[in-house]
Amino acid sequence: MTGFFDIFDIYLLEAVVNGILLGGVLALLALGLNLIFGVIDVTWICYAELVMIGMYGMYYLVQYFGLPYYAAAPLTILLVAALGALLHLLVIAPLLSAPPINQLLATGGVLFVLQSFATVAFGIDFRNLGIRLPVLQFMDMHLSYARLLSFAAALIGMVLVFLFMKRTFLGTAIRAISQDRQIMALMGVDTRRIYLITSAIGGGLAGLASCLLVLQYDVHPFVGLSFGPITFLICVLGGLGNFVGGFVAAFVFAEIISLGGLFSDLEWGYVLAFAFFIVMMFIRPAGLLARRS
Repeated sequence: MTGFFDIFDIYLLEAVVNGILLGGVLALLALGLNLIFGVIDVTWICYAELVMIGMYGMYYLVQYFGLPYYAAAPLTILLVAALGALLHLLVIAPLLSAPPINQLLATGGVLFVLQSFATVAFGIDFRNLGIRLPVLQFMDMHLSYARLLSFAAALIGMVLVFLFMKRTFLGTAIRAISQDRQIMALMGVDTRRIYLITSAIGGGLAGLASCLLVLQYDVHPFVGLSFGPITFLICVLGGLGNFVGGFVAAFVFAEIISLGGLFSDLEWGYVLAFAFFIVMMFIRPAGLLARRS
C-alpha cells in the first residue's frame, strides 16, 4: 500500500510541475491579449489564429527553407508582429469608435478568414516540425525538454515586456494611455501610433508563443481552437486588461487542466477548467483579483 501511495505522489507531483510549465505559455498568450484590450479596449477573438499562422511560418522556415530553429524563431516573431499591426490598420482602426459588438464580430470574421486561408493554402494535414527533444528524468518524473524550454522562453518574454513597459518612454506612454485614453489624447499624444505599436507587440507575443507551441503540437488550420477559448477565459477570469490577474488565472487554469488529466483523460481537465470558470463568474464576476465593493 505504501508503494502505491509513493507512486501516486510522484504522478501527482509530475502533474503539478507540468501544470506550471503549461501555465507559463498560457500566461504569455494571456499577456498579449490583455495588453491589446488594456490599451486599445478591443478584444481580438482571432488572437489564437495569429499563433496558428506563426506555427505555419515556423514549419515552412525550418522544413522548406532549411533554417535552424533559432534563426527561424525571430523571423516568425517579426512576421506575426507585422500581421498584428496589419490587422489593426485594416480591421481595428476603422472600428475604434464602433460598438463593442461590431468589433467582436469583425475579429470573429478575421478568425474564419485566417482558418479558411490556412485550409486552402496548406491543406488540412497535420504537420510536425520534426524536432525531437529529449525527456528529463528527475525523481522518477519524466519532464519534456520542449515544455521546459517553452516555460523558460515564455518567462523571459514576459519579463522583457515588463521591463519595456516600466523602463522605456514608449512603454510609459502605453501604460498611460491604458489608464486614461481621453486625457492622453488631449495632451497631444498620438494615440493611433501607440495603438499600432501595441498591436505589433501583441502580435509579437503571439509569434513567440507559436515558436514555443510548435515544439509540442502538430500544425493544422484549426490548432488555434486548442488555445483561443482557454486564453479568452483566462483573460476574463483574471479581469480583462489586468496583467497580474491574467498571470494568476493562467496558472490556476493550467493546474486544473493538468490535475484533471491525471485523474482522467486530458479532455476532462478542460471540462473541469470550463466548469471552474462558470462557477467563478458567479462568485467573482469582475475577476479573481477584483476588489470587492
